[in-house]
Amino acid sequence: MILRLEHIYKDYILGKLTVPALKDVSLSVEEGEYLAVMGPSGSGKSTLMNIIGCLDRPTSGSYELSGQNVMGLNDSQLADLRLKSLGFVFQNFQLLPRMTALDNVALPLVYAGVRKKVRRQKAKEALERVGLGERLSFRPTQLSGGQKQRVAIARAMVNQPSILLADEPTGALDSKSGQQIMELFQSLNDEGVTVIMITHDRNIAGHAKRIVDIFDGELKAHVDVPYTESREVTE
Repeated sequence: MILRLEHIYKDYILGKLTVPALKDVSLSVEEGEYLAVMGPSGSGKSTLMNIIGCLDRPTSGSYELSGQNVMGLNDSQLADLRLKSLGFVFQNFQLLPRMTALDNVALPLVYAGVRKKVRRQKAKEALERVGLGERLSFRPTQLSGGQKQRVAIARAMVNQPSILLADEPTGALDSKSGQQIMELFQSLNDEGVTVIMITHDRNIAGHAKRIVDIFDGELKAHVDVPYTESREVTE
């Protein structure tokens, strides 16, 4: 078991109001699994991703990552855990516009203290792995949406994390580019990378090996029926 959440609650305080975002969420993920968490806007799926990615802390509950109790870590320890164990891919790419593709991919290695020569070589290999070996010196403005997402995936994988977290990874892409990104995720999963993907798109979720639904902050067993923003899911 690479990841285990048990009885996770997350509340946000807005003035005098307490707004629940996650309600008694329990989720286990096996090493090498390809999981999709599917739900409409406002369902709590991004909050769940932030907690899994150690970007936010739950109000209560327990979280173990690779056998480590995440709840007991301080901010510095959480940052170190993110750097070594987790790779992130976002809908809007999160690339630095003034940096080349190579330098964007090498950035996590800078934080890891890797020497310049080594990190540039590793970044080059990561870009070649995603089919962008000829775009090393290109800046984000010179790349298509699909190419930007490939750069983001290369950056996410350059530290060889055990888990790849993807939040709406095809949301800003056309259908052809989205399909190519899904093929890349499948290739990474085939190599043993654990993939956890957040999406509202039923077709994208269908690429995963397991799907769970989230509605109003609660995880539900996936039911294979036509997906709409308003459908109800029963256990």
